[in-house]
Amino acid sequence: MERFSNTSSLIQPSWFARPATEVAPDAIGCILVRHFPDGQIVRGMIVEAEAYTPDDPACHAYRRQTERNAVMFGPPGRTYVYLIYGMYYCLNLVTDLDTVPSAVLIRAVQLETIPAWIDLAKEKFHQVAAGPGKLCRALQIDRHLNGCLLQVGEPLWLEHRSPEFQQQLDAGTVSLTQTTRIGLTQGVDLPWRWYLAGCAAVSKR
Repeated sequence: MERFSNTSSLIQPSWFARPATEVAPDAIGCILVRHFPDGQIVRGMIVEAEAYTPDDPACHAYRRQTERNAVMFGPPGRTYVYLIYGMYYCLNLVTDLDTVPSAVLIRAVQLETIPAWIDLAKEKFHQVAAGPGKLCRALQIDRHLNGCLLQVGEPLWLEHRSPEFQQQLDAGTVSLTQTTRIGLTQGVDLPWRWYLAGCAAVSKR
C-alpha cells in the first residue's frame, strides 16, 4: 500500500474557504489523492481546473438549491460529484464560505501510477485522466462520493504543491494558462479555466 499524507502537506478545509476563482488556479500543481476501499492509494497532480461561483449562469447553484447541488451550499472542503449526459461523473471541490455555493471542477489530473483496471493498450498513459469524465472513471468516483470531506482517511483528499513545483512556478520554468471554460452554453466568455501550460495530461488546450 502506498504512503498516506504527512500532516504538513495535507490541504485543510480553510484553504477552500475562498472564492472559486482563487482556489482554481491555486489547485493546479496540488495532488489529488484517491484512497480505495482495499487500501490502495493513487495520486495525481491537478493540471486543469475551472471555477464556478453563485453569480455565474453556468453554475449549478445559480438559480436555487436542489437535492442535486445541496452540498455546494454547505461548508467548504467537500466534494460535489454529479452525473452528466447520463454516463459521466464530474468531481468538484466545494469552495467559499458556508451557504455561498461555489465549486472548482477538476478537469484533468496527471496520475503518478495507473490503476490496474485501466487498459493502457487503449489509452495513452498521460491521457488516462485528461477530462472530468475520464478522471472519475480512472479513480472510480461516482455519486457515492458526493459530500465527502477532503481529509486523510476519507476516499479523497488534497495535498499542497511540492516545493519543487512551486519553485518552478515562481521562477517561470512552468506556467499556467488562463482561458475560457469548455462545453458551456452560458457564461462562455468568463476566463475561469486554468491549466498547466505544455502538459500532455490537459484535456484541451
